[in-house]
Amino acid sequence: MQFFSNDFGIDLGTSNVLIYVDGSGVVVREPSVVAVSKATGKIMQVGSAARNMLGRTPGNIVAMYPLKDGVISDHEMTVRMLQDLFRKVSKSSIFTPKPRVVICVPSGVTEVEERTVINAAIEAGARRVYLIEEPLAAALGAGLDLSGNAGHMIVDIGGGTTNIAVLTQNAVATSTSIKVAGDAFDDAIGRYIRRRHGVVIGKVTAEEIKMQIGCVHPRPDAVSMRVRGRDAKSGAPRELLINSTELLEPLTRLARQIADQVLSVLDDTSPELVGDIAGNGIVLTGGGSQLWGMDLYIMERTGISCTVADDPDSCAVYGCGKSLAWINHMNEGPINIARKRLLNMK
Repeated sequence: MQFFSNDFGIDLGTSNVLIYVDGSGVVVREPSVVAVSKATGKIMQVGSAARNMLGRTPGNIVAMYPLKDGVISDHEMTVRMLQDLFRKVSKSSIFTPKPRVVICVPSGVTEVEERTVINAAIEAGARRVYLIEEPLAAALGAGLDLSGNAGHMIVDIGGGTTNIAVLTQNAVATSTSIKVAGDAFDDAIGRYIRRRHGVVIGKVTAEEIKMQIGCVHPRPDAVSMRVRGRDAKSGAPRELLINSTELLEPLTRLARQIADQVLSVLDDTSPELVGDIAGNGIVLTGGGSQLWGMDLYIMERTGISCTVADDPDSCAVYGCGKSLAWINHMNEGPINIARKRLLNMK
């Protein structure tokens, strides 16, 4: 494939990797999964094909997520995954330079974790790497006007982390990040079904349940779905009917933790900015924001109107794409999010 630019915006997420190419839009949208041969170390599949192998691989192949809780947990596999994805979109050759990339990172990332992301991208083939805080990227991608003095709040619920931030004047005023997001909801569903029904299900099945019938606010009409799994005692296959109402309590427990952090960020925010947010409302982004009733739940807990952005899965990568316009004015290397937060607390 040939494109007009060699600058990329990357949302390197726990669940999915999205790549925005300047002049072409989002050209890669793949699960952050790698299938690798144990014997040779050779990558067998990346992305959707690898995700379809989760829980279904023979003994000599392992399918894995090389990122956990929003940060890199397996450096080598992350590099190789990025190399494969870069090859799909890059026009780099002996006549063209390697790409410059902007990558969004969670608000709770440490400087060591920032450097790990930078090194992985460079080893994968990037020429230069620039970082942007994930909630800032999500707000830009959601179309919020951050140029003025008014305050805006973004709650970005991804796969591994939820990033919550108050933004104004194209910068983050207050932010936090917690490891309660899409994966935690999947795990809660799996634990509940095993404890309540004695059936073991896989991660892929738990995610399907979450997307189809999961909720954190009572639905007007309960919905249900048939689920197949393994009996925890006998090991025999079992099928059962799961109802959305019974999932409400275990999932709401996690939503409460997110809402508590939203209230905590508001408590650390100046009264003037909180007044702006009360008028502008809270914007939800990220795949986890699509869990049924999440906007209603946060609105009830905070008393502030809450809306889910258009195409919430893609907001962060679109924000990275928008930031390519001023890439020549960005600073390379770590942006020291953790250090800035410590200075703000003093």
